[in-house]
Amino acid sequence: MRLERRHEISRAALVLAPFGAVVFTMLVSALLVLWAGAPVGRTYALLLQGGFGSVFAWSETLTRAIPLVLTGLAATVAFKARLFNIGAEGQLYGGALAAVAVGGLHGGTGFALPTWLLFPLMMGAAATVGALLLLGPALMKNKLGVDEVVTTLLFNFIVLLGVSAMLDGPMKDPTAMGWPQSVSLQPELELGRLIAQTRVHTGLLWAGALAVLVWVLFKYTVIGFDIRATGANARAAAFAGVPVTRTVVLVALLSGALAGLAGAIEVAGRTSYVTLDMSPGYGYSGIVIAMLAGLHPLGVLAAGVFVAGVLVGADTMSRAIGVPTYIADVIVAASLIAVLVATLLTQYRARWR
Repeated sequence: MRLERRHEISRAALVLAPFGAVVFTMLVSALLVLWAGAPVGRTYALLLQGGFGSVFAWSETLTRAIPLVLTGLAATVAFKARLFNIGAEGQLYGGALAAVAVGGLHGGTGFALPTWLLFPLMMGAAATVGALLLLGPALMKNKLGVDEVVTTLLFNFIVLLGVSAMLDGPMKDPTAMGWPQSVSLQPELELGRLIAQTRVHTGLLWAGALAVLVWVLFKYTVIGFDIRATGANARAAAFAGVPVTRTVVLVALLSGALAGLAGAIEVAGRTSYVTLDMSPGYGYSGIVIAMLAGLHPLGVLAAGVFVAGVLVGADTMSRAIGVPTYIADVIVAASLIAVLVATLLTQYRARWR
């Protein structure tokens, strides 16, 4: 058997491929549910109900989706230029720590800044730290040929160890009864609630606006064309006059900044302080979301809500019928593989010889 590229790609196939992938994922996951001794229909009904069946369920899903969308955008921007950013988790924590450093420790500096000035400084600090954490690996790849997958992955551990040192040292909250957490943001710097008596905050508007801006960047700007050209073939792009090094630097700064903003928005909208368990792997999940969305910025919104709904709904499902919550991770991982295979089959056909 060999794969042949299709001369024409059907639009109907492109639309139906994700739905077929989801159906395949549900069938595969159903085998695991049966293995656990639970009814498949009730399991999936509880999964959907827990993630999307009420105002409270939607609020929890959207709250969980905010950092997932932002890290998904970070991965999308980097992957478009074939810069494989695996370090969004560390960039998220770096951005969160920078936000608290500006918005939490500011109260003891002896002078006061107005909120309208301090808030953008806080967000700018988070974006800058996230951008710088990716800039180094990007330059090492471009100038020295160092594999960015390895460097960005290792940076995650370096950043987390640094955050741990800060939480047990100069940024430790003295009122936390010994618990390793940072000081809290000033209350006026926290994001407001979109829905009363829920945890959904205005970070959702930030995530939506940034997704639209990234889409506009890719589709309508010269920089977006340079990013896509560099990702398609860097050598050919350089031969055609695309400034590849400058493009890689811009991609690194933008991708890292988005991941850093994810940390700042998570702190300002949900936790108000930094802890080592603040993120249950949002940076790594962003890679899955970017691939599920086909590296489309607007698709990241839908993929982020889908993954968040599965993760939130798994808690309800587990409590009701005793199926392990790890089934949610299986569904997300299987859906990623299924989407990749479905996308491949829309572009290639299998020939038996």
